[in-house]
Amino acid sequence: MPSYETIAFRAQDCDGCMKCVTACAQAKSGTDDPVQSRIQILGAAGTAPGGWELALCRQCGDPKCVSNCPSAALAKDAETGVVAWDADRCVDCLLCTVGCAYAGITRDAQVGHVAKCDLCDGDPACVKACDRGALTLNTAARIHRRVAEREDLFAPGLAACQGCNSELLIRHTLRHVGPNTVVATPPGCIPGMGTVGYNGRTGTKVPVFHPLLTNTASMLTGIKRYYKRVGRDDVQVMALAGDGGTSDAGFQSLSGAAERDEPMLYICVDNEGYMNTGMQASSATTYGSWTSTTPVGERLKGKSTEAKNLPVVMMTHNCSYVATAATAFLEDFYEKLDKAIEVSRTGMAYLHVFAPCPTGWRFGSDRTTDVCRLAVETNFFALWEYTPDTGLTFTRPTARPRPVREYLTGIGKYRHLSEEQVAHIQATVERKIAQLRRFERSGA
Repeated sequence: MPSYETIAFRAQDCDGCMKCVTACAQAKSGTDDPVQSRIQILGAAGTAPGGWELALCRQCGDPKCVSNCPSAALAKDAETGVVAWDADRCVDCLLCTVGCAYAGITRDAQVGHVAKCDLCDGDPACVKACDRGALTLNTAARIHRRVAEREDLFAPGLAACQGCNSELLIRHTLRHVGPNTVVATPPGCIPGMGTVGYNGRTGTKVPVFHPLLTNTASMLTGIKRYYKRVGRDDVQVMALAGDGGTSDAGFQSLSGAAERDEPMLYICVDNEGYMNTGMQASSATTYGSWTSTTPVGERLKGKSTEAKNLPVVMMTHNCSYVATAATAFLEDFYEKLDKAIEVSRTGMAYLHVFAPCPTGWRFGSDRTTDVCRLAVETNFFALWEYTPDTGLTFTRPTARPRPVREYLTGIGKYRHLSEEQVAHIQATVERKIAQLRRFERSGA
């Protein structure tokens, strides 16, 4: 399948200047009239950073406007990927505007027919006018092509559960970090799928070892110091750990390494529990969750305490870089991974990655990415990054979240929740976001 270009929008970089709207209007009508623009930035004066929204054709792979059109006036160009409009065939029924979820095709009253973005023959005026980087022209599969020629440093055939995004994550990560790396995988799902190996054979093509739950960060500290002593300070040391080995038994050594700002890359793959040993709760398990150690019955209604907010705890250690990421937003993850790799040459970089578990959470294996995306869109799991110099910055808008109920629905471990419990979770999410915004304003 060919790769097509589309315009991507980073709301956190938009200040609502409307230069893109003006540039589009000039390109399409020769005027500054915003009504003539095929792109619209939605918001009002005083809108907070990250609160602006985009109305624009996304040149969808399966465009609903095309399938809604009864006269075949819209068609996706197989060569350019642009959804093109044919004036001679259009009957002005406006069914295309109903089918578009992005408000990307609308009726222009001045010209008497619909109008939409055509990417300006591959050189969009709006992108050139945006001096803040909020608009970029991206190509589908860009992430894959960026690392496609690099070797996959995990062996084929790792035995992850069906639908598990953790395997995707670790393959992307190690391919990007490169072969000059020593990897620690404490007990958990990642070594359980075969990365450390069995019977004398490893599933990883770089040096890998299996520390205890308690000492991952301290062992990486020692390995890094040894390499530095023998003149190999270029060797990267990295942990791929679960939430149990990070926030519970492994927290003592992690906290010590963070306090000393030891040069390492520590990635916590958070699936909210000990999923590989029977789905027991960890301190990262969220309130109300069913697990084998927080059962649901006549008296017990799942976990009765809140999850430890480990990314914030790590931020308060003042180590060099802390960020959250989610497997449904790989571009965001890659940007943070780039920063983390660079920072970890001289200090500690901690990435906390949200990784839904279809087996332990009781949802269909085909819904992993949808569940992960909903967690972010409802603010259940916010995306942000922190450095001591810049403080905390959100990397995805939190201003207009979807109701948390949309995320909880369809996840088996939350199926038993009462209305009171759902309201409690919604209030907790709002309180956590308010706390993060205070950190943002204060510069943490």
